[in-house]
Amino acid sequence: MRLRDLESRMREREWFHSQTLLPGAWAIVRVDGRGFSRYTERRFDKPFDRRFSELMATAAQALLTELSGRYAYTESDEISVVLDPSFDLFGREVEKLVSLSAGIASAAFTHAAGEPAVFDARVWMGAGTADVVDYLSWRQADAARCALNGWCYWTLRHEGSTARQATRRLERTGVAAKNELLYARGVNFNELPAWQRRGVGLWWETYEKTGHDPKRGVDVTTTRRRVRVERELPMKDEYRSLVHDLVTDPT
Repeated sequence: MRLRDLESRMREREWFHSQTLLPGAWAIVRVDGRGFSRYTERRFDKPFDRRFSELMATAAQALLTELSGRYAYTESDEISVVLDPSFDLFGREVEKLVSLSAGIASAAFTHAAGEPAVFDARVWMGAGTADVVDYLSWRQADAARCALNGWCYWTLRHEGSTARQATRRLERTGVAAKNELLYARGVNFNELPAWQRRGVGLWWETYEKTGHDPKRGVDVTTTRRRVRVERELPMKDEYRSLVHDLVTDPT
């Protein structure tokens, strides 16, 4: 059998290699920590640990930078990165985007944490900026829901409840009752740090840097870009407006 014929036959079986993001579509790549419930329980404070949040922000910044994204959002053990319709890395191949995104997040988190951690990835597509805003509103709403549940669950666990007992206690318990559970124990959910309840946003911002030109003997000012990590995100309509402005900003 000729090598060329064998290669052709093998290439035909790479079924997903030809799948690409739809032309003109907005895309969001989302990575999630694999087995992170067990991983974090042994290493970090519950329900929230600032060090873990900073590790997630480090991974989010790596993704935002490597993929030249417009905006990144992280809550719990997940990261979403917005890619505009002009995104053309890897020929917009979904297979490449998914595998490399998971690899970038895993490498960045592992390097910062000093021990192995693994992420998986998926791709979401939207027809326009309104879809992107809806997606990120959905993820922030999920952050608030998970934060309230997590605070209630771990408050009960720290009081001595088993995992099963805490879970059963919270089954079919509404938002108001969960807030009351915490308030009765001295915790006002609405006064907890914003990053716990609303997640963390990352985006590009421009700034001016002043330096000295030794050849001309004068001070010069240049415009640079850097990633802003925002732990005080707004919510609801104000957050939607912020996201819209960030993803439509051409800078």
